[in-house]
Amino acid sequence: MQVRQGAEDFLAAAGWGRARILPLAGDASFRRYFRVVDRADRAAGADKGGRQAVLMDAPPAHEDVRPFLSVARLLQDAGFAAPRILAEDIPRGFLLIEDFGDRLMGPVLQAEPELEAGIYADAVDLLAALHANARPGALAPYDRAALLREVLVFADWYARAAGIAVDVPAYVAAWDAVWPDVLAQTSAHPVVTLRDFHADNLMLLDRPGVQSLGLLDFQDALAGHPAYDLVSLLQDARRDVSPALEAAMLDRFAGPGNAAFRASYEVLGAQRNAKILGVFVRLRDRDGRTGYVERLPRVWSYLDRNLAHPALGPVRAWFDTNVPAHLRAPWCR
Repeated sequence: MQVRQGAEDFLAAAGWGRARILPLAGDASFRRYFRVVDRADRAAGADKGGRQAVLMDAPPAHEDVRPFLSVARLLQDAGFAAPRILAEDIPRGFLLIEDFGDRLMGPVLQAEPELEAGIYADAVDLLAALHANARPGALAPYDRAALLREVLVFADWYARAAGIAVDVPAYVAAWDAVWPDVLAQTSAHPVVTLRDFHADNLMLLDRPGVQSLGLLDFQDALAGHPAYDLVSLLQDARRDVSPALEAAMLDRFAGPGNAAFRASYEVLGAQRNAKILGVFVRLRDRDGRTGYVERLPRVWSYLDRNLAHPALGPVRAWFDTNVPAHLRAPWCR
């Protein structure tokens, strides 16, 4: 993976002209990431190769780095560990940001599963602190228009690929029937909602308190419902989260027996999981990125659990009528 033209000039202007540029894992966007290691420090014998940073390469035709910058500063001002911005070139879509290292939550738990309960507890506590201490400010609302735009990705991409003819007004009506309480709660008490708060966007840091987890991939943050990021964490498309762990973390966050919160959690889980089904098929069919569809059976398992909740009755009825079992998880494999 090569850096885009102009990246080396950007690094040189930022004082990293002799840096080695090494590829890092990307995400489901057009952004690409590289670790830069300063050769000057290496020559001077600095510990473990000297200073390091991360280069974000966000092609302006597809990405805008300004939301990342504004949300990073919002999080930092509230006391949370978002990467420091070391240099920026907004017109060309380059950022040089703090390197949080290699202890990504997902791979760490795969190697050390005994840490799972403790790390998830830290992540849940971080969310609670985020909602209490960070103000949404100028963030756009996670309103009906945003929720609807996302669930339509299922109709536009997954349903089309599966050969399902969607009666869009009926589909929209089913969702509109289950959103009123969520929307009312969001309007009354909006919180900073990062929208991709999961194990592959959390770094384990050697820091105390809410700074023990480094936050990544938050540029799409909105002012939303407190259940949204929780369901993103506990119904993770990238790794299995057991129902027992999910239940324990729900109780930790909202207290046992919180029926109203649990209903909103399941509604937003269904909305998010329906969106992800469409997004992963879109990544395959539009962008040629085939690896994501391997995760669709896991996402279907979460969606089926969401749809079993009484709050999702109209949406469950739509799926039961329009998406038979053979067009769900088995079709995705």
